[in-house]
Amino acid sequence: MLCALLATLTAPAAGEIYRLSDPNDDVIGTPFYLRVDARQTLLDIGRHYGLGFDEMQAANPKVDMWVPKDGADVLIPAQHVLPAVERQGIVLNIAEKRVYYFHSPTEVESFAVGTGRDGWETPVGSYKIVEKIKDPTWTPPESIRREHAAKGDILPAVVPAGPDNPLGAYAMRLDRGSYLIHGTNKPWGVGMQVSHGCVRMYPEDIERLFQRVEIGTPVTVINQPYKVGWLGDTLYLEANAYKEEMRQWPLEKIVPPAIATAEGVTVNWDEVRRVRDENAGLPRVVGGRHGSIKWHHLDMIF
Repeated sequence: MLCALLATLTAPAAGEIYRLSDPNDDVIGTPFYLRVDARQTLLDIGRHYGLGFDEMQAANPKVDMWVPKDGADVLIPAQHVLPAVERQGIVLNIAEKRVYYFHSPTEVESFAVGTGRDGWETPVGSYKIVEKIKDPTWTPPESIRREHAAKGDILPAVVPAGPDNPLGAYAMRLDRGSYLIHGTNKPWGVGMQVSHGCVRMYPEDIERLFQRVEIGTPVTVINQPYKVGWLGDTLYLEANAYKEEMRQWPLEKIVPPAIATAEGVTVNWDEVRRVRDENAGLPRVVGGRHGSIKWHHLDMIF
């Protein structure tokens, strides 16, 4: 595993386009470690690598999110199993709070996002982009104005574009009510369930996506707390179970029979159980095609 010294974080790292050499592969990216000091929060570090709050916290449960110790080894969970869905347009997986933008079935970008909190969940379904807005104004719905007013925070009828606008500098509207994919003036909320149903992105990420996405682009919103996928002959499992009932799923529901019972496939159910129980949001090896993996080396593999 890679371990490097992190001295200073400047601007966030540019987004990366992942290219699958085999269209049957389902895993992108590579996790790695950084040795950090107390000058950056884990949120700063995560943003630099396009990761959200919950991702960084789940991958580093023993590291203080706000004041990591000097010399702490921080895991950068920059690896993901692609969702089990058609690879086209924008795909949002609510469970992992992450968006995938497919340039083609073998080319994809991935971004951390904030999603709707309990009672305001981002709705699952199939949509499309119907409008792109630079420097949007925000007209808060009456329900949100009442909610803020109850806390003593009086919202104006219209919030103009600018640094105080919670939509940030870019927004893309879905063909579903008032739902938007937009930037934010509170980037620490990216990677958390904090919105009223809209999808929040880091300012630099929404700018990048805004420039690439065309009106009419399909948007698929799914909720997959467990993702199983192949990288060559090696089977990976990623767990992002954000609700307690999801963490009790039976193992055969996590790795479906179509995969587990396929000819030549071996699944290590102890590893499946461990991934479910750890719920760390990082792909781990749980099986493979015959002859492709040595099980006693599993602890050495991400």
